[in-house]
Amino acid sequence: MRGMGEERARHWQYAELPGVDLLRARYIRKEFVRHTHEHFVIAAIADGVEVFQHRGSDQYAGSGALALVNPDTPHTGRAGVPEGWRYGAVYPSPDLVAEIAAETTALRGTPGFVEPVLDDPYAVGLVHQVLRAADEGNALAADTLLRVAVTRLLRLNGGPLPQRKVRTAGSRTAARARAVLEERMADPPTLERLAADLGTSPFALLRAFRDVYGMPPHTWLTDVRVRRARRLLDAGTAPAEAAVAVGFADQSHLSRHFSRIVGVPPGAYRRERKNVQDARSRLLLPSTVWQNRQHSQTQAPTTEENRTPPSYGTPSESGSP
Repeated sequence: MRGMGEERARHWQYAELPGVDLLRARYIRKEFVRHTHEHFVIAAIADGVEVFQHRGSDQYAGSGALALVNPDTPHTGRAGVPEGWRYGAVYPSPDLVAEIAAETTALRGTPGFVEPVLDDPYAVGLVHQVLRAADEGNALAADTLLRVAVTRLLRLNGGPLPQRKVRTAGSRTAARARAVLEERMADPPTLERLAADLGTSPFALLRAFRDVYGMPPHTWLTDVRVRRARRLLDAGTAPAEAAVAVGFADQSHLSRHFSRIVGVPPGAYRRERKNVQDARSRLLLPSTVWQNRQHSQTQAPTTEENRTPPSYGTPSESGSP
């Protein structure tokens, strides 16, 4: 199988596609633990097979297929063949998908994907073209192709997301437990203590929480900690500081869980975010500052160093594992 020698991944953003995460990866032994995403997952398989557990059953996505996961839907991920799998993915926000659906489809309600796997080599090609355009800094192509891809997938496999179920006593207890865990993220109580505070038994709370959120409380808490850590890293926080802030013992503890959910280590993730922030800073540079800089450059003595233009290359993949 072509290009299946070693594992590598790049998780990044492109300044001209705000709020859209991008991923290009090749995995062989990688296993993603049960987790969720705030955004949609549109993963286009180029080689190999990915297996992911979704709503209680294993789903298989091979070459020419897409793995499609709606926001806040628990799922896993692993190789389905010894050679692993190679894919590219885009993660558009719910707001963007809703905007595209309203403009290009007749879907009612909150739009989402009906089936988790769709065989569509053409859409797979569109996703990889989005990633290529982002790499090349072609904003018009990246934005256009992303919208075309999402429109096609919604027309072929779109439908309204199910409405929330009627709240039962168990779901109310699970929601209260979730609120406590969010508030005490860095110092959570034991299951027994949490259940006692909520007036229920540990196993009753465990069943209720799993029924509502698709995973037990400790797995959900790890998922939310990683999600919170991502926001801190997006804002420029150092991985070691982010780890302690969300309740992990240290940076290595964060790194282990972060890599099993996001697909890359937190350090590589943060470096890519910094590249995007630097790019946006150049785009938003005030005109007077730019003019003064240009004037100072034109007035500087002509030396060999001044003849060398500054480099504004695209972010590299040096942070990939």
